[in-house]
Amino acid sequence: MLKPQHVVFVCTGNICRSPTAHAVLRQRIAALGLGDRLSVGSAGLEAWHAGDPPDARSLRHARQRGYDMSDLRARHFSRGDFDRADWVLVMDDGHLLRATQLCPPPQAHKLRLLTDFCRRHDAMAVPDPYHGEAADFEHVLDLIEDACDGLLAHLGLEP
Repeated sequence: MLKPQHVVFVCTGNICRSPTAHAVLRQRIAALGLGDRLSVGSAGLEAWHAGDPPDARSLRHARQRGYDMSDLRARHFSRGDFDRADWVLVMDDGHLLRATQLCPPPQAHKLRLLTDFCRRHDAMAVPDPYHGEAADFEHVLDLIEDACDGLLAHLGLEP
């Protein structure tokens, strides 16, 4: 049996966007019975929230769509994540720049914007909803659901 591919989602503090993506892909993996082929994690480029649960608004909006992220805790992204991951998917160009600076050149092929996998939305980034309103958290979920479905298709793991 082959080792499962590992996806790490990365945002600023690992309390809004990346844990949301973590929860969405984790649920899709479970629903499709792909746990032996794909695993998922998330991290933040800043350590401000390390050990904290996701933002309450992210939790609430995710729960309304059937995603449970109550067990997730923020952690700091490190260079070592490139060793463990097959895919490092960031939320915006700022994250891409920071992660590129941390990335060992031979592993640069692992690093992509999550929105590269969107199929229904034409988005260059998953915007940070932290200072926004309910609609911003819903928009983040729309983009992430689309991108996670696109990622699964890219990996040939669609149902």
